[in-house]
Amino acid sequence: MALAHPILDSKEIAAAKASKTEGVPGWDAIANIEDLRELARNRVPKTFFEYVEAGSYDEITLGANRSALDALELRQQVMVDVSSRVQATTIVGQPVSLPVALAPAGLTGAVYPNGEIHAAQAAEAFGVPFCLSTMSVCSIEDVAAAVAKPFWFQLYLMKDRGFSQSLIERAHAARCPVLVLTMDLHVEGQRTADVHNGLGIPPRLTLTNILDIAKHPRWAFGMVRSKEYTFGNLKDAIRNSGNLGILSEWVKQQFDPSFDRSDLEWVRKLWPGKLIVKGILDPQDAEIAVAAGADAVLVSNHGGRQLDGAPSTVEAFPPIRDAVGDRTELLFDSGIRSGLDVLKALALGARACFIGRAYLYGLGARGKVGVCKALSLISEELDTGMALTGVTDVKAVSRDVLVHPDE
Repeated sequence: MALAHPILDSKEIAAAKASKTEGVPGWDAIANIEDLRELARNRVPKTFFEYVEAGSYDEITLGANRSALDALELRQQVMVDVSSRVQATTIVGQPVSLPVALAPAGLTGAVYPNGEIHAAQAAEAFGVPFCLSTMSVCSIEDVAAAVAKPFWFQLYLMKDRGFSQSLIERAHAARCPVLVLTMDLHVEGQRTADVHNGLGIPPRLTLTNILDIAKHPRWAFGMVRSKEYTFGNLKDAIRNSGNLGILSEWVKQQFDPSFDRSDLEWVRKLWPGKLIVKGILDPQDAEIAVAAGADAVLVSNHGGRQLDGAPSTVEAFPPIRDAVGDRTELLFDSGIRSGLDVLKALALGARACFIGRAYLYGLGARGKVGVCKALSLISEELDTGMALTGVTDVKAVSRDVLVHPDE
């Protein structure tokens, strides 16, 4: 059964309870991820909240991720002894308390001051992995200095392979046991909300943005304590990295359309730890990843932020499972908002799920406390779902948990 996690000190809890935003439940009444989302919407400036929310172009795939998960029906079975329920499992060999990892997310430190550190500390306390993005605000070294246990690192390969190699070496020096290599950012899909808000490359400072920040003084004053005000992992790449416009333009030029199987093999040779290949939607790509030495394949459409019109993860997952599921670990990403979603993904054949927006809403709502709350909600929902579908161990979830397992 779900375990209590005594991970928040009394001051953190008191601060959470003391605050109540109009139109949003008080902290003790937060019931689901949507409640955290509404609280984050009130606390985070519009530019950065919509950066979290946005999908690419017409957001067709963004919507499909949710509608496909919602359409899966769970099979209720009650003639089973479920008095003992276990959520602990492993992800690429690492023990976890819950079949969930915090997905890499760019600019997490713009959602909440030093957001990457808060998220990493919450994940560490809860017993799940945190994956730091290449495009984080806090650097690898910043996060490593703030946690006791190693976190994971996500890599975007750049045209400057020497700098990419230096990132791999820095992650290894920080004792990161897992590298998540993202394959679906050869080019950047346009997020219309970011264009409207001036969060492009390079970013624009508009009167609307300035006024919006002025409406969020808590966020603004918190940012004074931020360890970085740029992409922390990239500041050593070029001179004048303190100029966000110059650094962002460098990043824009570094997206590499030539990235292919040989580059994946190059990373595999350099990286001594576990390797997860992220951004796979096609069985042939999954075959290539496994042949190149991937320890796991993360089936993902980048949260609907890249190729609009690509299939939902629910739709893409079964063909990949059938192609390589007996030879590698499969992970599920894009659209997860609840413990019941996690249960559905496990039933499709996933070992675990990555969550992005779900924990970022918690982060925006209350930093470390909010991320812990998001994880607690997911754990509690998963526990209830297991009990009512006759499941006692997340490692034993089968397709029979779904009403129509072969559709």
